[in-house]
Amino acid sequence: MGATITLSSSRTQLIFYLIVLLLSPFPNSSADPDPLQDFCVADLKSSTSANGFPCKLSSEVTSDDFFFDGLVKEGNTSNAFGWSVTPGNVLTFPGVHTLGISMNRVDLVPGGLNPPHLHPRSTESGIVIEGKVLVGFVSTANVFYSRVLRGGEMFVVPKGLVHFQMNVGKGKALIFTAFNSELPGSVVLPLNLFGSKPSVPNDVLTKAFQVDEDVVNGIKSKFGF
Repeated sequence: MGATITLSSSRTQLIFYLIVLLLSPFPNSSADPDPLQDFCVADLKSSTSANGFPCKLSSEVTSDDFFFDGLVKEGNTSNAFGWSVTPGNVLTFPGVHTLGISMNRVDLVPGGLNPPHLHPRSTESGIVIEGKVLVGFVSTANVFYSRVLRGGEMFVVPKGLVHFQMNVGKGKALIFTAFNSELPGSVVLPLNLFGSKPSVPNDVLTKAFQVDEDVVNGIKSKFGF
């Protein structure tokens, strides 16, 4: 009788764990939740939101909501990094709302740098359209992976890892990047650390980078502080 009770209890536990597994979400299967309807064009003018945007009424949706020409024009690269990112995410292209996708255009002058950054909500893939570009990222084990890519060659950066692109050619470079999120977010490390408002305390930065305060102040001054 005791053995029968033990076997029954084990089966009950196994069934319970299977039910929990089946009902639990799988966060790594996609960056954004799967849509439950054909489309949900974001209503960016709405005053309400809940982890995203409400949908426009179907009667207000037009063909224009599903087409976007924002990536056609070259961005303004007249900045310290010699780089420009033109986003095609839900904030500029509301038709991608709930579809779990977005794209960016990245323009780089010779020597231009898309500075070290990360996307907290998305994996990134990209293709070099023009130019010669050094692409690199660092794993959580502090291993650096990189390669110089030319037109037609593709790369991928796993979700949340620090990465960059640098134009190492003699002419302009153009990259198109794609994300499995409608709003992948971008944490640009030099801007976040040295250009935040309010400013990150100097004693934090001097200790983190093992430099003197005048070095930190010098870097901050380049970002308006």
